[in-house]
Amino acid sequence: MASDYAFEGWMGHDKESAKGKLVWQQFEPKPWEETDVDIQITHCGICATDLHTLRSGHGATPYPICVGHEIVGKVVRVGSAVTKGLKIGDRVGVGAMQQSCQQPDCEECTSSNEQYCTKCVNTYGSKYPNGGMSQGGYAKYHRCNAQCAFKIPEGLPSEEAAPIMCGGITMYGPLRNNGCGPGMKVGIVGVGGLGHYGILFAKAMGADRVVGISRKNDKRSDVLKMGADEYIATSEDKKEMLQLAVDKKVKAWVQTRPMKDANQAIIDMDAGKARFRYTLVNEPDSKL
Repeated sequence: MASDYAFEGWMGHDKESAKGKLVWQQFEPKPWEETDVDIQITHCGICATDLHTLRSGHGATPYPICVGHEIVGKVVRVGSAVTKGLKIGDRVGVGAMQQSCQQPDCEECTSSNEQYCTKCVNTYGSKYPNGGMSQGGYAKYHRCNAQCAFKIPEGLPSEEAAPIMCGGITMYGPLRNNGCGPGMKVGIVGVGGLGHYGILFAKAMGADRVVGISRKNDKRSDVLKMGADEYIATSEDKKEMLQLAVDKKVKAWVQTRPMKDANQAIIDMDAGKARFRYTLVNEPDSKL
């Protein structure tokens, strides 16, 4: 049964497409299989991987391509071989993967590591076993194997569900796999599109202490609002250290050496003659 809707979306034709030069046009979806679903897209997150792919930064990009792998929409067609309970009208999400081989002799698929399956198909820019090309979610419709389409529960807005399908699972997965929960302390290094999910999920999973870590202090307020117990701005550490040295009268044990004697100081340092830390000092009007 042919669909009565066209697959149209924003297509990238070359590296310039990443500069806002996508073209809206019709494209050919993968040939229909009875394990597939068609989704009428309502939302699609923008991931940095989309931009890298448009620039051909993840290897050679198979142009023309429709990117987008944080897809949310409504199921409008269900294959007769779909067994996971999806039906027309269901709100579903699709992430960065379309399908894996699911064979009983595949070590990756049988150990819940489908993303490492050698026959894994990505949501865009990958070739299906039937010869079709996967196209992503900057579009009106999306066709994929039902294996990687997941019902979205009520209470989660679609605009929030979309980026969770990639950015969210990227953080939730390692937290879950490493037993995040009561009794654990979690540090999230880098608080951006991914890191903020790490903080939110770590707190939701009941970690005793969650620390957000980033370079600058301007994220402190937001990170604490997300529920983090502490925030560390790595670029501020030196300022704090210097002020602490003044306030608490921290006196370092050093030996000063004239800058003009740098060569001898290096020799003495290498020979183990330095009792403490050497500091080279430029003396006024000294000749080097």
